[in-house]
Amino acid sequence: MEKLSMAAALFCALVLAALAAAAGGEAAVVEHTFVVHEMNQTHLCNTTKIYVVNGQLPGPTIDVTDGDTVVVHVVNRLPHGLTIHWHGVRQIMSCWSDGAGFVTECPIPPGGEHVYRFNVTGQVGTLWWHAHVTCLRATVAGAFIIRPKAGKYPFPTPAKDVPIIIGEWWELDLVELDRRMHDGNFDDNPLSATINGKLGDLSNCSGKPEESFVLDVVRGETYLLRIVNTALFSEYYFKVAGHTFTVVGADGYYLTPYKTDMVSVAPGEAIDVLMAADAPPAHYHMVALANQPPEPDPQIPGFVSRGLVRYAGSSRSNNGLPVPTPLMPSQHNTMPSYYFHSNLTGLAHPDRHRVPMHVDERLFFALGLGSICRGTNKTCERGRSPETIVVATMNNVSFRHPTNASLLERYYDGRTSGLYTEDLPDHPPHPYNYTDRALIPPGPMEKALEPTFKATKLRRFRYNTSVEIIFQSTALLQSDSNPMHLHGYDFFVLATGLGNYNPKTDPDKFNYHNPQLRNTVQVPRTGWAAVRFVTDNPGMWYLHCHFEFHIIMGMATAFIVENGPTPETSLPPPPPEFKRCGSNGLTN
Repeated sequence: MEKLSMAAALFCALVLAALAAAAGGEAAVVEHTFVVHEMNQTHLCNTTKIYVVNGQLPGPTIDVTDGDTVVVHVVNRLPHGLTIHWHGVRQIMSCWSDGAGFVTECPIPPGGEHVYRFNVTGQVGTLWWHAHVTCLRATVAGAFIIRPKAGKYPFPTPAKDVPIIIGEWWELDLVELDRRMHDGNFDDNPLSATINGKLGDLSNCSGKPEESFVLDVVRGETYLLRIVNTALFSEYYFKVAGHTFTVVGADGYYLTPYKTDMVSVAPGEAIDVLMAADAPPAHYHMVALANQPPEPDPQIPGFVSRGLVRYAGSSRSNNGLPVPTPLMPSQHNTMPSYYFHSNLTGLAHPDRHRVPMHVDERLFFALGLGSICRGTNKTCERGRSPETIVVATMNNVSFRHPTNASLLERYYDGRTSGLYTEDLPDHPPHPYNYTDRALIPPGPMEKALEPTFKATKLRRFRYNTSVEIIFQSTALLQSDSNPMHLHGYDFFVLATGLGNYNPKTDPDKFNYHNPQLRNTVQVPRTGWAAVRFVTDNPGMWYLHCHFEFHIIMGMATAFIVENGPTPETSLPPPPPEFKRCGSNGLTN
């Protein structure tokens, strides 16, 4: 990769600062210190070791204004390495600060420190941050709020905004969970859902209900709920009894206001909703319920957390009346998610957010499962045989994550031999009926499609390339949805659909007028999603499903975006605070 001088890097920084200043408003530098450490917490009659930032669960909220610069000093007091990813932040010309472990940097070693520095420009709404090594994001995570300049929203200013962090409570140590999944054991499940770290009163220890998250409201006021799904395993339905929502944003961009009584939020997504406190003063339950496909395992337990909306002036006992609980969909009914996501559209975008109408590169990614033989065996029995390890694939390639090098660092230095290749297929090697439910259980057709392999295959794009991706969820050995997240970019979600994508008729459904801009698209169960973006941000950008088990199983890749023709369209050198990888796969 062509390197830039430090003078060019400074020029890029000055250009970015000038752009931020020209956009209006006085930009600030917002600084945080994150100390990551172990802590014991007791739930369900058991004390569990968890991993947290600054003793908080969820972690601290980063609250900035469009145009600000963020500086986070991370101190790692864990006995193993980690990175912090700023989920959804565009990281324009700052790929070095993306925080994707072994993609943009090696992990911060035990006892080590690292400084992340980046600008936030052109995004407004809710994003989030989380650990990006092993399963630690189950507890090492928090909200990242970007406020508009001068506090001007395209809707009435809410009385208060409240992060609603939906997660999971794991009794199993998260590092051990990660080790088991890397060994091919995916039988573990969380014990409960959480809302802002609380299990809720549906969980109990020896008959004593767990503590619930409580949202205190005043009748007549409107509240902005910033709903983020940090869970490892599940999409969640969220409702509040007796109340409705107006969806106004997602993933750091405004949406056309959409009224609903339920929000569906997949892992990696952030949804902004307005909730009017217009019910009679009383107590009302809020519920977060995980949804899982009924196949292949309908016995997956339901994960649920219940919180409380409490009106000012209502009695502590709710006047002796039962607290209303919202009627939730079946945990195995995935259609409400499909309809929710399909009904969202973007608020009219400025010129710089117009959908690219010309397409330079078209990719079709089939998302499914497969298997590799255990050990050094070249042949083995298929069909969920004990001789195999089940893996996840994109176009029948299961991504082999590096374990001792940073893809970005090696790419920048021109030392890529033996680390990766740039031949990720643009389409599956053998087209088939991707959504045939007969492929879910092992059988003759499934066994023929199951064999795959592990490899670190990437895809390279020239600067300013218009890219269209069709993500196709398949029924191969599973029927999961797939929340696909691309680092460093937002893409236009042109359409989603059920069944197999039809290249002749489905483009007629594309929304070119007001599509959503998202960093994570929920690809429906046995369905598809079409997205489009322009490669205007050089660097090494991770693309992956946001179900943790799919990441570990290999449903991932990385996109290389080349430098543009000028210094301001080229990735600057690593900043002074960037720490390079050592021989042990940790930063020096």
